[in-house]
Amino acid sequence: MAENKKMVEAITSMEEDFTKWYTDVVIKAELVDYSGVRGCTIMRPYGCALWENIRDELDKKFKETGHENVMMPMFIPESLLQKEKDHVEGFAPEVAWVTHGGSEPLQERLCVRPTSETLFCDHFAHIVHSYRDLPKLYNQWCSVVRWEKTTRPFLRTREFWWQEGHTIHETEQEAREETERMLNIYADFCERELAIPVIRGRKTDKEKFAGAEATYTVEAMMHDGKALQSGTSHYFGDGFARAFNIQFTGRDNKPAYPFETSWGMSTRIIGAIIMCHGDNNGLVLPPAVAPVQVVIVPIAMHKEGVLESAEALRERLSRVCRVKMDCSEQSPGWKFAEYEMKGVPLRIEMGPRDIEKGQCVAVRRDTGDKTEIPLDDVEASVSRLLEAVRDGLYKNALARREKMTYTAANGDEFRRLAADRTGFIKSMWCGSEECEARVKEEFGLTSRCMPFGEAAVGDTCPICGKKADKVIIWGNAY
Repeated sequence: MAENKKMVEAITSMEEDFTKWYTDVVIKAELVDYSGVRGCTIMRPYGCALWENIRDELDKKFKETGHENVMMPMFIPESLLQKEKDHVEGFAPEVAWVTHGGSEPLQERLCVRPTSETLFCDHFAHIVHSYRDLPKLYNQWCSVVRWEKTTRPFLRTREFWWQEGHTIHETEQEAREETERMLNIYADFCERELAIPVIRGRKTDKEKFAGAEATYTVEAMMHDGKALQSGTSHYFGDGFARAFNIQFTGRDNKPAYPFETSWGMSTRIIGAIIMCHGDNNGLVLPPAVAPVQVVIVPIAMHKEGVLESAEALRERLSRVCRVKMDCSEQSPGWKFAEYEMKGVPLRIEMGPRDIEKGQCVAVRRDTGDKTEIPLDDVEASVSRLLEAVRDGLYKNALARREKMTYTAANGDEFRRLAADRTGFIKSMWCGSEECEARVKEEFGLTSRCMPFGEAAVGDTCPICGKKADKVIIWGNAY
């Protein structure tokens, strides 16, 4: 147990320093390592496996809705990037440029893609000619580069991995439906697979994606009350199509401009998992994406029959979950702490007494609760326990968000909550960017979204006192 205690003490408690706790967990759970390239990290096998599970789950959902994967170039010619004014201005401060090929200067600078709208638009202009060519429902899995000044693993790095969907449609209605459909896929994925409750809503014009007509978001609350934007879906209208001269012959035999969308979720969602579910013992992973869902720790391995029984159990469980057996020479206490640190949802202990009783002992990572499971029913029992872990994580995260969400009906309430509380503040908003900027300047809060389906909390904006008909969520964010 001394080794167990030593490992836990190696993590700064989240109550003491949440930022340090986060960094400790990321490194000690072996998700990433720092690289020799400033602002970039190395995704270690455990972190890579976690991202692959997220990727595979999302990829399946995308393909079920008719999307196809493509691969675009890493580089964007400067002239191509310049075609959409609002878009290039939005990304200009973050762009990395290639100016030489070998020792020769390039005739035209190449941007290392920060996002790929311009590449897709250039491609669509080549392949879309008739309404019969539409829609095109594309997605790509890739890394992108944004030259961030301040970086932190997963949350903000100069190179990060993501998927970016890009679709093009015959009508505005189809494009708007696609935008909403993909937002709901992200929201459902966060809530069902990742056990992270999210708020669905629309971004303000100030916070929308550069070049978009409307941006929609799913916002999650972390342990410390801050928000993390977990996925976005953008409706572009026909603005990009006009900038890139994408036209098609419509059903009336006349030229028309198509309507576009884009949507994305990145490795930042791993940061959300860590900060939403983790505790002072390390990661707590939702079963759907955990690299190892169940770890079997044999007890008293030197005794006859223990390893053989544990291996037989591993083989049975491999049919229903991702399972690992640890028969290394480390002590059981060390192993317990190791797999707690790595967030494995369920630990199974099996020793001579358990074998005599025809059972094993399952320990939930989220609660520490122990359950004796008859071996006759082990597959079904483990499946039920994994589902219970997911439900428990979601319930706890939702309760925390509700506890840390406050309502401000007037200016006095808003000022008091902004000064005294950490979390979300829900209020009415008049819609002016002046009030939005004032909230950021005076209180350090940003608009997270205008949530869907929220009842009004008054009829005036607490910032300026004018009539307001929009509900808005304010908060600090990563």
